[in-house]
Amino acid sequence: MEAVETGSGGDSSAATVGELLDTATETIAAAGCQEPRNDAEALVANALGISVEELSRDGAGEASPEVVAAIEAAVSRRADHEPLAYVLGRAPFRNLEIQVDPRVLWPRRETELLVEVGTELPEGARVHEVGTGSGAIALALISERPDLRVTASDLSPEAAEAARENAERLGLELEVSVAEGLPEGLEDVHMVIANLPYVTDETIFNRSPEIRREPRIAVTGACGADGLGVIRGLIEETPSGWKLAMEHDTHHGPAMREMLRDATTMRDYMGDERVTVGVAP
Repeated sequence: MEAVETGSGGDSSAATVGELLDTATETIAAAGCQEPRNDAEALVANALGISVEELSRDGAGEASPEVVAAIEAAVSRRADHEPLAYVLGRAPFRNLEIQVDPRVLWPRRETELLVEVGTELPEGARVHEVGTGSGAIALALISERPDLRVTASDLSPEAAEAARENAERLGLELEVSVAEGLPEGLEDVHMVIANLPYVTDETIFNRSPEIRREPRIAVTGACGADGLGVIRGLIEETPSGWKLAMEHDTHHGPAMREMLRDATTMRDYMGDERVTVGVAP
């Protein structure tokens, strides 16, 4: 980010918030990021300790040299295609704010479909999330449906620890275990929920560069040529008759409906097939 003159000595020509916002937008746009103005607003507001909505009110105000330096550092990270959520250290998800860092994926809006499915379960239902990452899905379910019995697991010890940290910070009780696929001894589950890797090692380069800054094991894993390797493995190990709700790529709907019995595919906010709910064969 091009430095903004903040002045020196008593005759200061300090940068205004509006000028910082414009410069940040230009820098992020020049890097080819998709929503430069939104990103700039989030970063400037974060450095100022205010909400994005308050930026217009404070646009003419001057920022201290410390704030300018913080904004420049954050904008530089974003211009290097570090995900915005990592730069901020958090991401919104349903009614929660989830802390995120490079140990885990940052939760996307389309993934909220899995929470919607879970909220429709009968009272007291037992739910287990495989591949919990930050814990966003499981924690949102606990927050919105405290009657549900929710547990979670992840094959990454680092991700499991991140989920535990989020649970503690939010004051929610979530048992998180380290396991690949279903943990041993799991019984009487009404629904298995999972957002597993579904991007292939080849197609990852067709996506925004930000995704390559996320943990590769959570993005591609052992997906294989069709991107369904990890998903297929979980379906195969799930006891027959158990219900599953699984996120997948937008072109995977037909294959998902073939792998599960009584399957229905839901569309995300963009109108793409994103989550399939069905029964393990």
